[in-house]
Amino acid sequence: VQLQASGGGLVQPGASLRLSCAASGSGFDLEWYAVAWFRQAPGKEREGISYIHWEDGRTDYADSVKGRFTISRDNAKNAVYLQMNSLKPEDTAVYYCAATYGTSWDDVREDDYWGQGTQVTVSS
Repeated sequence: VQLQASGGGLVQPGASLRLSCAASGSGFDLEWYAVAWFRQAPGKEREGISYIHWEDGRTDYADSVKGRFTISRDNAKNAVYLQMNSLKPEDTAVYYCAATYGTSWDDVREDDYWGQGTQVTVSS
């Protein structure tokens, strides 16, 4: 079972990107997991930035991205997305997704399912 985070890139401030978190592997149905997005900037600790519950679709966002980022899921495609608008240089980081049974990104454990990370660089 693997999660693959993709969609990162180099963009200018104010631009948008959509990250994808897709599950692969026999029998792994992302629909039954909550998914959280994290990011880690150089020299900083990893931080949780967004979460979507598996059952009721409840979402949560860190203050730093609230109003600019939107998390969503497409169960038919076994994927979760993070739409990132109005990107800022401080959004530059490696972004990771994780599948969990937890109720928030604080509940995500190292032995949950993690994607490999995708680099987002916001620079003029």
